[in-house]
Amino acid sequence: MYFYTLSLPLKEYEKFLISNEETIDSGFTIFNAIMTSLKSLDLDYSSKNHVRKFLRALPLKWRAKVTAIEEAKDLATLPLDELIRNLKVYEMVLDNDGVASDS
Repeated sequence: MYFYTLSLPLKEYEKFLISNEETIDSGFTIFNAIMTSLKSLDLDYSSKNHVRKFLRALPLKWRAKVTAIEEAKDLATLPLDELIRNLKVYEMVLDNDGVASDS
């Protein structure tokens, strides 16, 4: 039973993806719940792992922004909340350009 309890949050973390229809807020809510589950099992990954994981989970329409962040920021020291704020600003730009609703 313990193995099952342990493996479920790990699987959720490893398979975490954000769909084209999801907002940054909704994706982060799910991601945060997964991180909380991992912490409750004493499996707290480092912040830099969370930042990289969240960036990899974004849909293809975010690829240009992800590349820009990777080139401009030190991902090892970038706080997750700063990343989320940055992505939310870009999400507003995508919404204004009509891109966020496209596939």
